[in-house]
Amino acid sequence: MTAMQTLHKVVELAEKRRDEALGVVAQMQRELQVAQDQMDQLQSYAQEAESRWTERSRVGVDTALLMHHREFMHKIHHALEFQRSVLSDRNSLIERAQEQVHAAERDLAGLRKFADRKQQAIVHKAQRQDQKNTDEMALSIHLRQSLAQAQART
Repeated sequence: MTAMQTLHKVVELAEKRRDEALGVVAQMQRELQVAQDQMDQLQSYAQEAESRWTERSRVGVDTALLMHHREFMHKIHHALEFQRSVLSDRNSLIERAQEQVHAAERDLAGLRKFADRKQQAIVHKAQRQDQKNTDEMALSIHLRQSLAQAQART
């Protein structure tokens, strides 16, 4: 395997690493959306429960029902706080995963630039060699023609 083939393999691996990091971010964003949907459902449920309680409390309620409602609302608020922490954690994970994507993209860009430079150096070297060969051939032809002319004069 030539050095350029090896370098191309390294670039391919860097692309794969970047693609996998992008996949992780996409999965985390889907999970964040699910968590946000759950938060929205909890908030909606809490609002509905408060509305029902307001309607029910207009006709009067006993102490046991009031205590039950307070305990129930406390549990809903606890669930909302828990879900807020889940959303916060998901956002933090996404930020770190996006940092990994950026690092992978930087690495890939650097490797591609390096590979391009190497390829350009190879092409430039081949062009110089071709030019050298052409110059040598032209010199050889010129020398032969000069020698032939010199011999023809004598």
